[in-house]
Amino acid sequence: MLWMSPEMSFLQDPSSFTMGMWSIGAGALGAAALALVLANTDIFLSKPLQATLEYLEEIDLKTLEKEPRTFKAKELWEKNGAVIMAVRRPGCFLCREEAVDLSSLKPKLDELGVPLYAVVKEQIRTEVKDFQPYFKGEIFLDEKKKFYGPRRRKMMFMGFVRLGVWNNFFRARKVGVTGNLEGEGFILGGVFVVGSGKQGILLEHREKEFGDKVNPVSVLEAARKIKPQTSASEKK
Repeated sequence: MLWMSPEMSFLQDPSSFTMGMWSIGAGALGAAALALVLANTDIFLSKPLQATLEYLEEIDLKTLEKEPRTFKAKELWEKNGAVIMAVRRPGCFLCREEAVDLSSLKPKLDELGVPLYAVVKEQIRTEVKDFQPYFKGEIFLDEKKKFYGPRRRKMMFMGFVRLGVWNNFFRARKVGVTGNLEGEGFILGGVFVVGSGKQGILLEHREKEFGDKVNPVSVLEAARKIKPQTSASEKK
């Protein structure tokens, strides 16, 4: 009787070979499906660390003038509170969409006496200038990216397999907002509503994925809670 090695017998049995390939293929598809499911949960998302008023107060910001001035962030809200958007990337069409939403609140914020601001983490060519038509407030530079902390969070390429992100893409495209790919866009941003003086942080929205924008209604509700500081002369 002719002896045959296991390798040879496997090659002479096409059905075994086919079943083996099907098993490998099914395993690969199963692993891919599991990875896709897990990518669409919050299991692998880095959790934000809530900011304190003391942390925000000491952040150094710069004006975007020809001769920039450096100042402490608390100047933004010390007297009348403030709504502040930490922009992930000025050229991002999702960030521009959120900027439009926040800017739609400007008339009501003006009635309340609450200013609207934004901070960016870098200034590349005309990116900030191109962002300004979408945002109706003053913009400052946060070079040390402190408004994106205390625990800086990133979303890398996993964001592009999240269904929520794709839904956000289609939503922004539907309203006709456009953008570009200039600048760093992986460090996630957020929105703060800060009360005057030592009133504290009234709303802190941290972007959990690309295009996870704040609810404008929540921003306005928080802004209405701000109690403007009264100067000594006004008290008399």
